[in-house]
Amino acid sequence: MSKIIIVLFLSLSFLKVNGQNTLVDSADQKKNVRFKYRSLIFPTVLIGYGVVGLTSPALKKINNSIRDELSAQHFRKVKLDNFTQYTPSLSVYALNAFGIHGKNNLKDRTIVMATAYIIMGSSISIIKKTSNIERPDSSNTRSFPSGHTANAFLGAEFLYQEYKDISVWYGIMGYLVATGTGFLRMTNDKHWLTDVATGAGIGILSTKIAYWVHPFLKKTIFKDKDDLNGMIMPFYNGREYGLGLSMIF
Repeated sequence: MSKIIIVLFLSLSFLKVNGQNTLVDSADQKKNVRFKYRSLIFPTVLIGYGVVGLTSPALKKINNSIRDELSAQHFRKVKLDNFTQYTPSLSVYALNAFGIHGKNNLKDRTIVMATAYIIMGSSISIIKKTSNIERPDSSNTRSFPSGHTANAFLGAEFLYQEYKDISVWYGIMGYLVATGTGFLRMTNDKHWLTDVATGAGIGILSTKIAYWVHPFLKKTIFKDKDDLNGMIMPFYNGREYGLGLSMIF
């Protein structure tokens, strides 16, 4: 069963990267930006699967079967997912630092990423507080959806959008890392499959919305701010991991 789940996630990742056009071709695009509703299919299916799984006996049974199968495999519990969740996002800045420039400049890509994180973070927080789904390890009732997975897939979509015109392989690698992060959340007994699926969908959708609204934000809120200096760094406060974003306009 665990092998089937890995193949399923990888298949969905490759389908997403190879079959999806960009939501906004350029942040500086002068013509009107039209939302491509087809781009909503992939993340909506993932979110829908997780939501239905909250009440569906069949999907709950699948959750338990996968957990039992992973437990039987005796996977070693590692904390690598605390770091891989941010790898795709940080890769965008690392590639630019090494001279491989993406679609947007520092200002525009940072606005897009910050917008995506605000959308994703607020959505995840609200749903976790209201769903009250117990984690597989019974540590708390904030299992649904997976925030780590949402972070990873947000970054994977961000990496894909910025570099798809240079090479699709950047996006593929980002989605592979994101898929691995989701799988680690299950092997670490922190999330059900439905948690991971919904987290992935929310992460992807948050980035898509961020690119969609970016022209409006740039035209209104950031129209007179041509220069932007900032720094993005991971942080750890002893209990939580995250990304710190500091911008000077």
